[in-house]
Amino acid sequence: MKRIFGLLLGGALLASCSENKPAADADAVNVQSLNQQFIGAWNAKNTAQLDTLLADDVQYAQGATRFNGKAEVSDKWVRATMGTIADLKLYGTNSGSGPAMAYEAGTFSTDVLPELADQPRGEGEGNFILVWKKNAKNAWKLSYVQLEGLPVKVK
Repeated sequence: MKRIFGLLLGGALLASCSENKPAADADAVNVQSLNQQFIGAWNAKNTAQLDTLLADDVQYAQGATRFNGKAEVSDKWVRATMGTIADLKLYGTNSGSGPAMAYEAGTFSTDVLPELADQPRGEGEGNFILVWKKNAKNAWKLSYVQLEGLPVKVK
């Protein structure tokens, strides 16, 4: 009896450990590719392309600062900080995607440009979360940005 119970228990464990993954979702997206489009446009200082990547209802959060909607995020985050940083890099540590939403979280680093010519460059780093969603036209748009930066260090 013990032997049969052991076989049944072992069979149940094996069955519960087997993967039953569904076929790859044709609508899923590579979120790292979306983020590279965004970072490439940012580093090229291409505000027109960045605007096309933002969702109409995009939200931005950094500490207590919050911006909502494409116009406000574009003006108060993208255009306001575009000239102050260079060589933005993302290092993803966690990501996921589905048919209508994708996200990546991790750390970022960037060069912080001086306000005056005689000041040194800085180095910024921190954590990020980027969330992408499909819009009504089936296009992927950046829907949520959260940044938590550490104090800038002199380079």
